[in-house]
Amino acid sequence: MLTTTMPLVSLSIWTAVAREAPVGRYGPGEFVGYFLAALIVRQCTGSWLVWQLNQEIRQGTLSQRLLKPIHPLWIYSAENLAALPLRAALCLPVVVVAVVYADITRSGPLLAIFFASLLGAWLINFFTMAIIGSLAFFLESSTSVFELWLITFMLLSGYVVPLELFPGWVRGVAEALPFRYTLGFPVEVVIGLMDLKSALRGLAVQYTYAAAAAATAILVFRAGVRRFGAFGG
Repeated sequence: MLTTTMPLVSLSIWTAVAREAPVGRYGPGEFVGYFLAALIVRQCTGSWLVWQLNQEIRQGTLSQRLLKPIHPLWIYSAENLAALPLRAALCLPVVVVAVVYADITRSGPLLAIFFASLLGAWLINFFTMAIIGSLAFFLESSTSVFELWLITFMLLSGYVVPLELFPGWVRGVAEALPFRYTLGFPVEVVIGLMDLKSALRGLAVQYTYAAAAAATAILVFRAGVRRFGAFGG
């Protein structure tokens, strides 16, 4: 529950700090926009595949999916995407508040990049969860790996604090890693912190990470299925 509502916790903390004095480019209004956008992005791009894969591998029910002509990862992706309209609908009140009270960009090109970046963030998240979930072919459970990933995500994606508020070298590392492109990058685009050129460059990097995650997920899953079959799964 806390991982879902963390942006609201951060919002209350950082707006209180910013009332005393701005923090970098962020005053209370900027923090409101940032963390409301972070909440929306997280809700619209999350994936639960790691839990599903762990359960189906452990119980052996994955074998039923392997008999179907469609690759299981595409079936999983369809199941995950089918839940997004409901999750997006639950975010509507937050969207309304963000539009009314926060400084959301009105630029058509930037909004288009924002929606494209939501898909890119979802792709990175989904295939990363597929990679971690597929480790359950080789481990008793890969949920501990997921917990380590989640902690790193919360620290380096911009979920708890905007990345530009980190010290220089930490910010440089965080901005080079894929975690930023699962949350911080879409948020920065939609609240107008990026110009069009920077946003396009960021989108290209994001989709490069998404393609790399997809290729890795397919390879790890394929290797895991071979092991699964060899042990009579």
